[in-house]
Amino acid sequence: MVEPPVRSSLAEKIDRLFEVVLRPDREQYRNEEVAGACREATGETFSATYLWQLRNGRRTNPTKRHLEALAQFFQVPPAYFFDDEQSERIAEELELLGALRDNAVRQIALRAVTLSPEGLDTISDVIEAIRRREELRKGTTEHAGD
Repeated sequence: MVEPPVRSSLAEKIDRLFEVVLRPDREQYRNEEVAGACREATGETFSATYLWQLRNGRRTNPTKRHLEALAQFFQVPPAYFFDDEQSERIAEELELLGALRDNAVRQIALRAVTLSPEGLDTISDVIEAIRRREELRKGTTEHAGD
């Protein structure tokens, strides 16, 4: 039996945009930045507190213009907020685009284009081994301060 797709709340969708669409310095946008841009785009009231409430699920019924302004700011189609399947696909694409903004990641990806399937498998294995090692090191460092 096929399981129905997991539905994401509006708050989860908005928060995910903050996680995957980053400023050029790779930091998350602040509520104040996004709210200000949305206020300018709509000409309507749109405060950082209101945005925080949307992100936390305390407000769940924004106007169409507010959602359109958020979509415009994060450069996603407004359907992102209404179609769970499309929002998941868009979020995955945004994560990839965000990663490719990093010059080092982009350089590795461009070099990998000419590799054979076997070479790509080897690179993938090396990246996975490094990722696991860094997670272990990070876990050890976090527990050292306990």
